[in-house]
Amino acid sequence: MRFEKGIEVDGIHFDIPMVSLKRNADFLDKFAERNEEGDLLRELIGVYYNYTLTVGTSTDFGDTDYDAFWDKMTEPVEFHDISIPTKNGYYTFKGYISSVSDEYKKTLNNKSEFTGFTCKFTAKSPARTP
Repeated sequence: MRFEKGIEVDGIHFDIPMVSLKRNADFLDKFAERNEEGDLLRELIGVYYNYTLTVGTSTDFGDTDYDAFWDKMTEPVEFHDISIPTKNGYYTFKGYISSVSDEYKKTLNNKSEFTGFTCKFTAKSPARTP
């Protein structure tokens, strides 16, 4: 099966059945503290774009192998080059995968089916700086 857009991790394209791709813009500070008058003082490092990906069941993968996708998402490396679909193409960044989960659904004809695959991509560097 061919889906409209997939993701790329370390140059490997995964043609996956995306259910949801949630984007967060996290604002990180070098410091943030209040002075004696209660006024907030802060030094912003930048805005980090982080994502949570949810895909369909393992049987929805078609030609893409679910086990290969799981293995890549759980690869024990510090950082990955990640390309995420956007409205007009792809957004590429260096980041790490902070968590991966799925859920065993059933076994039919000696084939196990998994559902609820979710992984979180956390950016290494800010997408936007002050």
